[in-house]
Order: sequence, then C-alpha cells, then structure tokens
Amino acid sequence: MKLTNVDRERMQDSMLKIQSIRASLDGIDDDKIPNAGAVHECLAAADQSLKQALGYAKESHGSGHTP
Repeated sequence: MKLTNVDRERMQDSMLKIQSIRASLDGIDDDKIPNAGAVHECLAAADQSLKQALGYAKESHGSGHTP
C-alpha cells in the first residue's frame, strides 16, 4: 500500500525522534538504564523498520535486526 504524504511526514517525524532518543542515550551509562541492551535493540529495530517503510533502506535478511 502506498504511503500518503501525511503518512510519510508522520513516519519521518517518528524516525527522527527515535534517532534523537538513541543519540541522547549514547551519553548515559548503560548501567543506569534497566535492560539497556533491549532498549538499544528496540530503538535500532524501530529506526530500521521506519527507514525501510520510507524506502531509505532495503529490508535486511537474516537476524531481523540491523542497527
């Protein structure tokens, strides 16, 4: 199904927010974040999925997660 311009804008906004959160967390010691590894993996997977949906990245084949 083709994305509308509004859909694309919303997804781009969400992708940028996720990237901002990832950058913010890089400055915090992982020991201070419960389940830090899972949080980083989740944010990376969400970022990659949005990039794929927007056509910025190809779908990865393999583990299912590309940071």
